[in-house]
Amino acid sequence: MRDPETPPINNGVYSREDGLSELTPEQGSLRIGIFGGTFDPIHIGHLILAEEAWFQLGLDRVYLVPAGDPPHKQNRRLASVEHRIRMAQLATADSDYIRVSRVDADRPGPHYTADMVRLVRQRVDSQVELYFLMGTDSMDDLPNWSEAQWLVENCRLVALSRHEVEIDWNRLNNALPGVQEKVIILDMPELEIASNIIQRRVRSGQPIRYQVPRLVERYIREHNLYRVEERSVAVAGESKHPA
Repeated sequence: MRDPETPPINNGVYSREDGLSELTPEQGSLRIGIFGGTFDPIHIGHLILAEEAWFQLGLDRVYLVPAGDPPHKQNRRLASVEHRIRMAQLATADSDYIRVSRVDADRPGPHYTADMVRLVRQRVDSQVELYFLMGTDSMDDLPNWSEAQWLVENCRLVALSRHEVEIDWNRLNNALPGVQEKVIILDMPELEIASNIIQRRVRSGQPIRYQVPRLVERYIREHNLYRVEERSVAVAGESKHPA
């Protein structure tokens, strides 16, 4: 279910092109991180994870890719994709290495991760190395994703470690041969920040000043986002078939 208010993206700094098609290596290969999610809303935890991945992996750039119509969240009320993209752009406007891409938002749904990564691969130079960033909880659920084997074979998978989640490698290797060799585990700071918690705080009138960037906080207030209770809780994971 989508928020009916869908503001246009203005020209200028917040609507800059993501530059994916311009990524042509001049010396050696470029290393690009793809960080997908609903970003509803984006918060400092997302930005810290993107920064840590950029630093630890030596990435040239990290792309935040707000999901257009994620199949595993069909029963959850989301802010419109235009709102979510605008907030991500506001949060990263002063970053030299984090960009926001509309590659998932500007295509018909349902929006599966493999389709999004395939589109990115088509738009960048063949020598660009793609690193798909995901949580360890998502990694554990990977066999249930659409075209999971294709993902394993066509990009490096980076699991952003959540220490309370253990990956069952025996089960994963049986379901997706060769997956363990394609996965990089990154140790991440422990952050107790989540988008659904921020939504609840907004609904109850609690402050979120130091959980989201200042411009995002202002945008949420000005557009009266997250004042209505979501219809139902989303199911974790990504179904192999459209809902």
